[in-house]
Amino acid sequence: MITRVVTEGQYEVSNSLLDELNELDNEIVELLKSGDETRFRDVLKEFISMIRENGTPLDTDVIVESDLIVPPEDLTLSEAAKIFSGEGIIPD
Repeated sequence: MITRVVTEGQYEVSNSLLDELNELDNEIVELLKSGDETRFRDVLKEFISMIRENGTPLDTDVIVESDLIVPPEDLTLSEAAKIFSGEGIIPD
């Protein structure tokens, strides 16, 4: 699965990581409902760290369509509410 972290680049990530990422995605959706900005930032950082640590960065010269687009770590709570609406960025 090709995952793009906005402002950072693309990573090839194993499909086996999808369940763990989806759990974090669902947690982010719930945190947005509660307005817990501190915990939201922590979980978003964990989400992106999981991609960095488990994914293989693609060469910047390679252009591949992304299966998943992840916002940057500095995303605000109000911006996140638009992106992580409904099921989040990973459909259940």
